Amino acid sequence: MNEVSRDFGSELRRRRCERGLSLISFSKVIFCSKGYLSKVERGLTAASHKFAKVCDDALAANGELLALVSGEGPRAARRSKMGATVGLPSLPSHFVGRSAELARIADYLTGDFGTTVCAVSGMAGVGKTTLALRGAWEAADSFPDGCFFFDFGEESFGSSRDVLVSLLRLLGVRNEDIPSRPDAMANLWRSRLRGKRLLFVLDNVRSASDVAPLLSAEPGCRFLVTSRRRLSALDDAVHLSVGILSSAEADALFRVVGGERAEHAADHVVRAVVEHCGRLPLAVRIAAARFRGGPARTVSELEEMLSDEAHRLELLDDGDRSVNAVLSVSCRGLAAEQQRLLALLALHPGPSADLRSVAALADTDRTRAAMLLDSLADVHLVAYESSDRIAMHDLVRQFALRLLSLHMTVEERHNAVRRLLEHSLRVAVVADKLLTPQRYRPPVVLDDFPPRADPFSDRAAAIGWLESQWRCLVALCRMAAAQGFPSLCWQLAFVLREFFFLAKLWGPWIETHLAAVESARTAGARAWLAITLGNLGVAHADRGDLTMAGQYFRQSLTLYQDLGDEEGVVNTISNFAWTELYLGEYRKSLDGLHTAMKHYRRMGNRRNAAIALRGIALLEAELDLCPAAVEHAQEARVEFSALGLELDVVMSVNCAAWAKYRSGDYEAAGVDYEEAVVLAESCGSRYEKARSLTGLGNIRQALGRRQEAAELWAQADALYGGLEPVMLGEARVRLAS
Repeated sequence: MNEVSRDFGSELRRRRCERGLSLISFSKVIFCSKGYLSKVERGLTAASHKFAKVCDDALAANGELLALVSGEGPRAARRSKMGATVGLPSLPSHFVGRSAELARIADYLTGDFGTTVCAVSGMAGVGKTTLALRGAWEAADSFPDGCFFFDFGEESFGSSRDVLVSLLRLLGVRNEDIPSRPDAMANLWRSRLRGKRLLFVLDNVRSASDVAPLLSAEPGCRFLVTSRRRLSALDDAVHLSVGILSSAEADALFRVVGGERAEHAADHVVRAVVEHCGRLPLAVRIAAARFRGGPARTVSELEEMLSDEAHRLELLDDGDRSVNAVLSVSCRGLAAEQQRLLALLALHPGPSADLRSVAALADTDRTRAAMLLDSLADVHLVAYESSDRIAMHDLVRQFALRLLSLHMTVEERHNAVRRLLEHSLRVAVVADKLLTPQRYRPPVVLDDFPPRADPFSDRAAAIGWLESQWRCLVALCRMAAAQGFPSLCWQLAFVLREFFFLAKLWGPWIETHLAAVESARTAGARAWLAITLGNLGVAHADRGDLTMAGQYFRQSLTLYQDLGDEEGVVNTISNFAWTELYLGEYRKSLDGLHTAMKHYRRMGNRRNAAIALRGIALLEAELDLCPAAVEHAQEARVEFSALGLELDVVMSVNCAAWAKYRSGDYEAAGVDYEEAVVLAESCGSRYEKARSLTGLGNIRQALGRRQEAAELWAQADALYGGLEPVMLGEARVRLAS
C-alpha cells in the first residue's frame, strides 16, 4: 500500500465519517463514482491535487486535506525517500488545443476505469507522442514512485525483453537476479510493481505483442501506449483515437511556432497554409518552423508554394522532421497488395470513396476490398466515414500518388481509371432512371447494371446518393476527358443533367457539358455533340442566360438537321420556344410549343408533350388567358402524376398557382402554393419550394399583410436566394413590390 495514498485516504475517510456521510452520499457531493472514492480512501488510488481540493472544500478541512497531496506533508517526504525517477522527456514548447483528449487521458490516469492501459492511436504526424507526454506530465504528481518513457521506435519487434531488463534495473534488481526466460522476467517485473504507483509511456509501439509482457493489472500503475496502429488486441485497454486539429487549433499552432511574422499574418492566408498541411500537427509545425527560420518570405509566398501539390511533401521536410518519412514508416509493414490498393485510392478524385468504387479500382470483389481497407484503416492511412465509405487525408493521397510508379505500369493505371469510370457511370445511370423514369435516353455504352446489385431502393435514395456524390462525379467527368475516355465523359455529363436541373447546380452542369462537348468533337461523335450542345443551352436558359442559350440551341439544331434526326430537331424547337417565352416573344414561343406538343403526342412521348403543355399554360398566364392557363396546367399535372414525375408535378402546381394569382384569385392561388410547398419538400426541390413561398409572400403583400410577406420571402431566400425574375413571374412580382 502506498504511504501517501494511505495518509490521505485514511484522513479523508475519518473526516467523512465525522460528518456522518456515507460513501454514496459523499460521492454525489463531489461528483465522482463510489468505487473511485473507496479506492482513494483505501490507498489503492492516489488522489490528484484537483480531487483533494474538491474534498477539502466539501469537508471544510481548511487546506489540511489538500496539504497531504501538495508536497507539504507526508507525500513530499515519501517522494524524497523513494528518490522517484521522472524520466519523461520535456514537452515541445508550443502545445495547442486537444482539451477533450487531454481530459480523457486525465480521467484515465486518475480515475477508476477498470484497466491500467490506455492506447492512443492515430495517423503518423498527428501528435500522439506530444499528447501522451502532455497528459503524463499533468498527472505526474499522482505517481510518486516514478514516471518512465520508452520509445519503441522503428525497431519495435522483439524489444520488449530489452525494455524489461532496463525497467528491472531501474527498480534495483541486479543483473544476476534477472531471469533469462522472458516469461520468468515478466513475472518478476509484475511482482516488483506490487503496491507501487508508476506511470509508463510506451511510445511508437508497432503491435500489442510488443508491450504485452510489460503490462500489469496493478491498480496503482498506468500504461500510456501510443501507436500508429489501433492495437485492437489490447482488449481491456481504454482506446483513444487522435484526429487532425480543428481549423482554429491549426491556425493557432502555426502562429505560435511561426513567430512574430506568423502571428500578425492575415487570417485567411494562415488558414490556407494550415489547410495545405491538412491540419496535421507535424506538417503545420514543419511549415511554421521553415517559415520562421528560412528566407524572408511572406506567409502568402509560403502559401503559394504549398499550393503546388507536386512539391508539397518536399516542402514539409525540415531536415530533421518529414511528413514523407513518417508516412513511409506507416507503410513499411504493409503487404504488396495493401500498398497497391493505397496507391490506387490516390486515383479516386473524390474526398471519399464507397466500397463498390474501391472494389472496381482494385479489380476485386467487395469482401476482399473491405479486408484490404480494414488493414489500411488499422494503421490510419484511411479512415471510415461509414461502414462502406472511406476517406484519405490529402497528404496521404499525395504520398500514395508516389507509390503508383512503384506498384503499377501506366497501362495498369489506365485500366484502373477505366474500371472506376465505368462503375461510376453504371451507378449514375441507375440513379438517373429513378430520378426521372420517363426521360428520353439515347443508347449508352454502360446501361447494364445487374438488377441484383441495384444500389438504390427508391428515388429518394438515388437523390441522396447524387447529392453526396455529384462533386466526385464532376471530377470523374473531368478525369474521363483528360485521360482519353471521351465516351465516358459525355455519358457522365448526360446522366447528371436531370439532377443538376433539380438542384439548379448550373455551374457544374455547364462545366461537365463543356468537357463533354470537347470530348464529342474530338471523337467525331456528332449525335452526342448535338445532344450535349442542347443540354448546355438548357443550362444557360435555366439560369437566365438566354443569349448564350440561343447560341447553343442554334448549333445543336444545325447538327440535328444535318443528321436528319427529327426528334432532335423538335426538341431544339421546343427549347427555343421556352427561351422565347422568357424573352417575352410570346407569339413565336406559342407556335414553337404547339409544334413540339403535336409531334410528341404523335410519337407517344407523353412526358415531353406534358412539358410543352405546361409551357403553353405559362404563356397563357402572361397573355392574361388565365382560365385556359389553369386548365392546361392542371391537365399537365394529371399527366405527370400518371407518369410518376414528382418534380414536374410540383412545377405544374406552381404554374396553376401563378395563373390564379394573375387572375386575382388569391385564395385559390394560395391553396395551390401551399400544396406546392409540400410537394416540393417531398421531391427534394428547394428551388420549387422557394418559388412557392415567394408566391405566398406575394399574396400576403397584395392583401396588405407586409410582415407576413417579408417572413415568407425570408424563408424563400434561406432555401434558395436569388430567384431569377427573368425566369419566374413570382420573382418579378416580389421585385416590383
